[in-house]
Amino acid sequence: MDYKSQINIKEVPGHVAIIMDGNGRWAKQHNKPRIFGHKNGVFSVRSVVEGAGEIGLKYLTLYAFSTENWKRPKIEVAALMQLLVATISNEVSALNKNNVRLLTIGDLSSLPGNCEKELQKAMDKTKGNTGLSLILALSYSSKTEIINAVKKIASDVVENALTIEDINDSVFNSYLDTAVIEDPQLLIRTSGEYRLSNFLLWQIAYSELYFTDKFWPDFTKEDLFKAIVDYQGRERRFGLTSEQVGK
Repeated sequence: MDYKSQINIKEVPGHVAIIMDGNGRWAKQHNKPRIFGHKNGVFSVRSVVEGAGEIGLKYLTLYAFSTENWKRPKIEVAALMQLLVATISNEVSALNKNNVRLLTIGDLSSLPGNCEKELQKAMDKTKGNTGLSLILALSYSSKTEIINAVKKIASDVVENALTIEDINDSVFNSYLDTAVIEDPQLLIRTSGEYRLSNFLLWQIAYSELYFTDKFWPDFTKEDLFKAIVDYQGRERRFGLTSEQVGK
């Protein structure tokens, strides 16, 4: 089915976030090592980024590596970091060709030096692009992000740069990694799991959630379009009643 033709371009969400899950299980289904799934997951990233650009998405955030993922077997983590470096360096020209700006959230300082260096180079080379903003969440923890924001706010209050009365949603947002990025309207998770896994917990307070049984390497831009069609068929009430929304 052609889902792209069913999308109302005027009502495309401004920001879609995706928990890319299932690479390891996909590899196991194919009797391959886990890194085989991660390598094939790169093709899905390309497809989804391309699809996001086709429908005019402003922001696409991909949960690439959580702080909890550091606990995985060292050989898998090392292979993932090598794959990350190779993928980023290979994709810069395509990002520029498609007017995509690369951004990151998370603790980049915890990444191996070559990873952080390649990421910074890619962000510098794409910073002038004005189309889709692709945000990679790397060594990311929403709980840590929130705790760090609280610490910064507390410090500013102590230094009289901020008063307690000043603190509201908008001010708190300005202390988060996503300060210059609008909150996601739609969160997608692949692989049939129904949890948020410490991802954008503050930012998705009113996001629509979409779950699919497909493992990430099987997820394509057509699946992205399907999720957006589903999203556009929902009534977003933000605590109001249907009658209030309809006014």
